Amino acid sequence: MRSHLPAELNRFVGRDRELARVDRLLREARLVTVTGVGGVGKTRLALRAAATAAEQERYCDGVRLVELSSLNDPALLDHAVVEALGLTDHTARAPRRLLLDHLAERELLLVLDGFEQLVADCAELVRGLLRSCPRLRVLAAGRLPLRIEGERMFTLAPMNERDALLLFTERAADSRGGERPTEGHEAAAAELCRRLDGIPLALELAAGRLGTLSVEQLLRRLDDRFRLLTGGGRGVLPRHQTLRTTIGWSHELCTGAQRLLWARLSVFAGAFDLEAVEYICVGPDLPQQDVLDVLGELLDQSVVVREDDAGGIRYRLLDTVREYGAEWLTAMGDEERLHRRHRDWYLGLATWCELDWFSPRQAEVAARVEGELPNLRAAMEFSLASPEDAHLAQYLAGTLWFYWAGCGRLAEGRHWLTQVLDAESEHDSSRLKALWVLGYVAVLQGDAVAAIAALQECREEAELRGDAVAVAYAMHRSGCLALVTDDMPRAEELLREALAGYEEVGELNSNVLMGRVEMAMAVGFRGRLDEAVSVCEHVVEVCEEHGERWARAYALYVLAYAAWYAGDPARARTLLRETLAVSHTFHDLVGTVLTLEMLALVEVDAGDPAEAAVLQGAAERIWPSVGLPLFGSAYFYAAHVLCEERTRERLGDAAYEEHRRRGARIETEVAVARALGGGQEADGVRELPSAREGQQPEGPAHAEARRLPLRAERGDGGLKR
Repeated sequence: MRSHLPAELNRFVGRDRELARVDRLLREARLVTVTGVGGVGKTRLALRAAATAAEQERYCDGVRLVELSSLNDPALLDHAVVEALGLTDHTARAPRRLLLDHLAERELLLVLDGFEQLVADCAELVRGLLRSCPRLRVLAAGRLPLRIEGERMFTLAPMNERDALLLFTERAADSRGGERPTEGHEAAAAELCRRLDGIPLALELAAGRLGTLSVEQLLRRLDDRFRLLTGGGRGVLPRHQTLRTTIGWSHELCTGAQRLLWARLSVFAGAFDLEAVEYICVGPDLPQQDVLDVLGELLDQSVVVREDDAGGIRYRLLDTVREYGAEWLTAMGDEERLHRRHRDWYLGLATWCELDWFSPRQAEVAARVEGELPNLRAAMEFSLASPEDAHLAQYLAGTLWFYWAGCGRLAEGRHWLTQVLDAESEHDSSRLKALWVLGYVAVLQGDAVAAIAALQECREEAELRGDAVAVAYAMHRSGCLALVTDDMPRAEELLREALAGYEEVGELNSNVLMGRVEMAMAVGFRGRLDEAVSVCEHVVEVCEEHGERWARAYALYVLAYAAWYAGDPARARTLLRETLAVSHTFHDLVGTVLTLEMLALVEVDAGDPAEAAVLQGAAERIWPSVGLPLFGSAYFYAAHVLCEERTRERLGDAAYEEHRRRGARIETEVAVARALGGGQEADGVRELPSAREGQQPEGPAHAEARRLPLRAERGDGGLKR
C-alpha cells in the first residue's frame, strides 16, 4: 500500500494504550480527531497510528498527510489537500470538485494536521468529502475538534510517568551522542518529568539542555521558574501553562543571540534552509558568520528541528515554538522589517528559479519551489497586505509561471494570479507579466474567455507603454489559444509575430522555445511536416546547449509524430518514451497525456493493438484533469481517431472495448510506468474498480469532443499514411 508519511527521525516512545485507542476508533468511525494542548504529541501519535494502518495495508489506496499549520488563507485549503494527494489538474475545475472526483471511490486515509487556525473551513471541507466519498476516512490532529456529525474525538493527555521518563531518557541520550546523562540521577529525572506534566515537547526541550546542564541543575532552574510565575506554589499547573512556562524557561536559558535568532526564525512559514536564515536573520546584533553556530545551538536544544530531504538539509520550528518566537519578535518591534526581508529573499529566490529553469537544473528548480511554496505564499500574502507593495505580489505570481504551467500547479497559479491582479496597481511590467501568465494558465485550463480578456488587456497596455517583451508574450499566448481552438492560420500568424518580437528584444528561454514548438505544430497541422521537423530539430539543439528538458520534450513529441509518419515506429517509440519520462517528472499532465495518445498510435502500427487500446483507455482517464479530450480540437484528435479505427479493425469491437476499459482502470503512475517499460504493469499495483473512478460522468461537452474527430480531414497533416 502506498504511504506518503514522513520518516521518523527518532524512535517513537511509549503511548501504547493511546495508539490502541486511536486504532480502535479508526476501525469504528470515518472521522477521528486527536485533540490536546500544543506540544502534547498529537501529530506524532496521529502519524504513528497512520503508519501502523499503512503497514497493515488497511487502506488499499494508501495514506496521505496534509500539513496545514503554515496555512492561513482559507482559499488555499483545498489547494493544500490537492497538493498533498499529488493531484495534477489543468482544467478550470475548482479544487474541491477535483478532490470529490478523485476520492469518490478510493479507500484512503487522509491525515489532517494543524488545522485549528482554519477549523471552520476545514470542518466544511471534511464534511463534504466524507458525504461524497464513502470509502474515505480522516484522521485529524489539532487543538480543537471539528465538531461535525460522525466525529469521534480522542483527547490526548500528557504521558504517564513511565513513558515520560523513558522519553526524557532517550532524548537526553540522543543529545549526548548516546551517552545517558540520566544514569545515577533517576530520581531527579523522574521529578523533572513530573514537573513538566509529561508534555513531550517540554520533555524534549529539557532533554536538549543536558549538553550544558546536569539533571539537578535543570530541575533547580525549572523550579525557580515555576515559583516565579506561580507565587511559589508547587501544585499541578494547568497543562497549557506548563508548556508555555517550559518554553519560556527554555527561552530564558538561551543566550541573547539564541533568543534573537529564535524570534527572527518565526517569520518562516514551514521549512527553511541555512542560506535563507543567513540573509533574513542577520544584523549588527547577529553577524552572518555567527548564524550557523547559533542555529546549531538551537538545534541542540530542540528549539529547531532538522529535516533531511531530496533538496538537502532544512530546518523547521514547531508551531508552538514559532508562536512564542513571533510574540517576542512583535514585542521587539522588529516584525515588519523581518517580514520584508523574508519577502525580499523569496522574491530573489523566485527570480533565480525562473532564470535557472532555462538550464540543466530544471528538476532541482522544480523541487526547490515545491519545498518553498509555504514561504512563497507568505511572501505574496505580505505584499498584498500593503497597496504600495501589490506590484511585488504581481511580480512574484508572474515569475512563478514555470511552476504553475510546467509543474502541474495551474489551479493554484490561477488563484494567485487572479488575486494579485485584483489589487490596485499601475500597469507596470509586473502587472503586464501577471496578465500574460494568467492568460497562459487560462489557455491551458481551456478557459478561452478568461484567456482572451487577460491577453487582450496585456497587449493593449503593453503597446501603450512600449513594452515589446509583454507584447510578444501576449501574442504568443494568443497564438497558443488559436492553436488549441483549431484556427491554424491565425495560430501561425500570431506565433510568427511573437517569435519575431522575441528575437528583436533578445528573449530566449523555455517559453520562447515552446513558442517555436507550438508554431511547428501549427504548420505541421497545415500539411508542412518537413518545416515542422526542421523547427523542432533546431529547438532540440538549443535545448541541449542549455540543458533544457521541458520544452525539449514537446519538440521530441513533434519529431516522434514525424518518425511515425515516415514509417519508423521504433524511433517514434524511443522519442515518445523520453518525452513521457520528462513530462511525468515535472508533473506536466498535458505533455503526459498527449504522449500516451501518440504512443497508442505507434503501438498499433508496431503490431500491438491490445497495448494501443490499453493506452487509449489510460489517456481517457487522465483527460478530465486536463480539460476537453485533446482540447476538443479536430487536429489534435485525428491521431486518436486513426488509432481507434486501426485497433478496432485488428482486435474487433468487443476486444478493443475490453482492453480500453482495462486501461481506464489504471492509475496514471502505473500507466506511465507501463508505457516506459514496454507494456508491463508494475507487480502488485491494483487497478481501479471503475473505468471512470473519481471522474464526473461524461457530459455534453465530453460527448461533443468525441464527435469532433469526424471533422479532422480538413487538415490532418497526412494522417492517412
